[in-house]
Amino acid sequence: MEGIRVGQENSSHAAVGSAGHRSQILWRVLGGLLLLAMGGIHLYLVLTVVGGLLGVLFMLNAIGGLVLAIALLAAPRRFLPLASVLSLLFMAGTLLALVLALTVGLFGITEQLSFELVPTTLVVESIGTIVLAVTTALAFRTRRSG
Repeated sequence: MEGIRVGQENSSHAAVGSAGHRSQILWRVLGGLLLLAMGGIHLYLVLTVVGGLLGVLFMLNAIGGLVLAIALLAAPRRFLPLASVLSLLFMAGTLLALVLALTVGLFGITEQLSFELVPTTLVVESIGTIVLAVTTALAFRTRRSG
């Protein structure tokens, strides 16, 4: 009887571990998609509206979003905390830059809420920051337990 209980506990623990791993993969995929969406918005704006120095910065943002999305999805377990922290900082920094441009201005750049894709960008970057914060927390939790 005792051996059966131990076996049941082990299979139960494996099922929880498997569910936790699937959950972490889901958060990574969501984070990667949001990074791609953020980068895609910036790329679209470069190709259609924004030029000059701001266009260069938007292009770098698009490239950074792509690189970090790939890193977040492809990182081995030991590098996942680094990839998720960098992704979180990038997304939060981009959101902060937009909020500053909308409120007090940023390096002489002011933004209007009515400008093309600004409301969409606020939503994508806000949700992305939350998703990447959860992804980062899960990455560090898995690192400690694994």
